[in-house]
Amino acid sequence: MTRTVYVNGEYLPETEATVSIFDRGFLMADGVYEVTSVLDGKLIDFEGHAVRLERSLNELDMPAACSKDELLEIHRELVARNEIVEGLVYLQITRGSDGDRDFVFPDPETTKPTIVLFTQNKPGLADNPAAKKGAKIISIEDIRWGRRDIKTVQLLYPSMGKMMAKKAGADDAWLIEDGYVTEGTSNNAYYVKNGKIVTRPLSNDILHGITRKAVLRMAAEAQMVVEERLFTIDEAKEADEAFTTSASAFVMPVVEIDGVALGDGTPGPIAKSLREIYLEESLKAAI
Repeated sequence: MTRTVYVNGEYLPETEATVSIFDRGFLMADGVYEVTSVLDGKLIDFEGHAVRLERSLNELDMPAACSKDELLEIHRELVARNEIVEGLVYLQITRGSDGDRDFVFPDPETTKPTIVLFTQNKPGLADNPAAKKGAKIISIEDIRWGRRDIKTVQLLYPSMGKMMAKKAGADDAWLIEDGYVTEGTSNNAYYVKNGKIVTRPLSNDILHGITRKAVLRMAAEAQMVVEERLFTIDEAKEADEAFTTSASAFVMPVVEIDGVALGDGTPGPIAKSLREIYLEESLKAAI
């Protein structure tokens, strides 16, 4: 089945969709993106993703391509046209193309942003076997730019990090800066010790995860103790359990860090509980 995608106001077969070779997303990584999960044919945490998208655009002084209501309509239309029951909707907005290459931003009055959306069909997204097994991670140096709070399309180093993990026989990598864990390649990072959940506080150093926000709220509602502070990879290696959060993997247990097994080497009870709570509550609120 050929996917229907959305490009600059049009719904098109993916084989007919095109973007200019002068688009600044291609030339300069001058763009932002969001990923929204779909469960039971409904969008998970759409409002949070829309709000963060607006913030990313504002931080880069980039015009919005459409209103939030229009964005919701496009998401729903793509889900319907592609018959997505469980899957993902990717959205990317760039500063567009003024027909040439220049470091200077084009005039937003004459150059419209480029907007592209597409779906991925992911049957079994909620019942992911990887969550039952848990992830093995390695630690690597964090050499990304300093504004990780903006969800840009600059994903080369995170991609390289995942490949480093794959080469090492692991599933993912946590990034280390100045001796402290920042986050995973595409997720926020947590460890649990003596029942306390520890995670890095929000700043420009990490992405302000939409799933992170929801999970921490649900943890508090479940009377779990959460401490937001800097932590080292050695602290995490001594943890009882660990996990990550992201829009596409929800709550993913971590069972090994740099070859050191956590607990008994299986997903821990807090990670499993938070995953169940998140999926249950998010489905109730899905639109």
